[in-house]
Amino acid sequence: MNVLVIGSGGREHALCWKLKQSHKVKRLYCAPGNGGIAQIAECAALGVEDVDGLLKFALDKKIDLTVVGPEASLVKGIVDAFSKKGLKIFGPSQEAAQLEGSKVFAKEFMHRRNIPTAMYKVFDRPQAALSFLDKAQFPLVVKADGIAAGKGVYVCQNLKEARAAIDDIMVAKIFGAAGERVVIEECLQGREASVLAVCDGKHFLVLPSAQDHKRIFDEDLGPNTGGMGTFSPSPLVTVEVLEQVIARVIEPAVRGMYQEGMPFKGILFAGIMLTADGPKALEFNVRFGDPETQCILPRLKSDLVDILLAACEGRLNELMVKWDERACVCVVIASGGYPGQYKNGYAISGLGEISDEDVVAFHAGTKNDGGTLVTSGGRVLGVTALGANLEAARARAYDAVGKIEFEHMFFRRDIGTRAAKAAKA
Repeated sequence: MNVLVIGSGGREHALCWKLKQSHKVKRLYCAPGNGGIAQIAECAALGVEDVDGLLKFALDKKIDLTVVGPEASLVKGIVDAFSKKGLKIFGPSQEAAQLEGSKVFAKEFMHRRNIPTAMYKVFDRPQAALSFLDKAQFPLVVKADGIAAGKGVYVCQNLKEARAAIDDIMVAKIFGAAGERVVIEECLQGREASVLAVCDGKHFLVLPSAQDHKRIFDEDLGPNTGGMGTFSPSPLVTVEVLEQVIARVIEPAVRGMYQEGMPFKGILFAGIMLTADGPKALEFNVRFGDPETQCILPRLKSDLVDILLAACEGRLNELMVKWDERACVCVVIASGGYPGQYKNGYAISGLGEISDEDVVAFHAGTKNDGGTLVTSGGRVLGVTALGANLEAARARAYDAVGKIEFEHMFFRRDIGTRAAKAAKA
């Protein structure tokens, strides 16, 4: 098979890494790829939203399966375009991708399908939103309606913070058209976890749980990022909790999309808050998570190609999938200044010193500059390790992180710490 992966981050490197292990894959391509992906796949300089260019490339290269990484491609309608040409592509249609493309669509869908979530209100004018805030109780969450690279969510402790969020989103429009509308919702209390399911329109296969660390600094301080690290499985998602998430969130979402004429194929990513009243949906994403993918795929023992093809062909119910029972930890190494301003172009050293076969450094923001691997993004690497338990996986991951160097590199030192301590207690 000829396989194409679309995207350029750590998630896409993990996908390419896993797909490369399949004996079914003869040629592996990635568009646009990055410095690490280029070592295992043929990269094409095509943007993720260049649907016409990507379609032409897939036809020219006789691509048998396309795997879409970023939400931007899905919201743009790439699945519809490829499907019309008879090309097999893993991901939801443009209509179904609204579950991530529009927070308003997602909240209204959850309300219709009785999926437990935070109470909310929608506003399309800043003054109306500000008037509501003047009478509201805090904390509250303010969300830009459209996709904003994981940064359009503000947890506001008081009126001043909430008014500033409205100004950012609706007046200054720092997220562009994504901020035409906002959702203001209650701030759910509890612990967060991520539950992903591969879907084929009718059936679904739940992947091992993962837990992300969104804040930039240790102890979950500082602004939100695209994710500073993650681990799998999450001890918070017990068998009982997972059964509740499936029954209350995943199953009604898949059934609801099918019944409403938008059968969901691809990855349904449920951000879950584990509250005193049970699991509630914070949001839906419609693609593999980043960095959740980096710590889930190393635990997959079955052929990823078989799973993706079954999803495309509507026969997930026929599969038996095997998983590694070991824990996995991913530590993100970022550029100093991220998620704000940062500089690129710093040479990266030490990757060749990582010799542990259960450790892999997934590239996110890297490129090859005249034979030298340099930084080219906010999140640069995702150093990922398997271990007998969470503590062992953490030790391996951080040992590997210690071998890597580039100017102004930054990483959290507490990925999985709380869960590892809880497991020992």
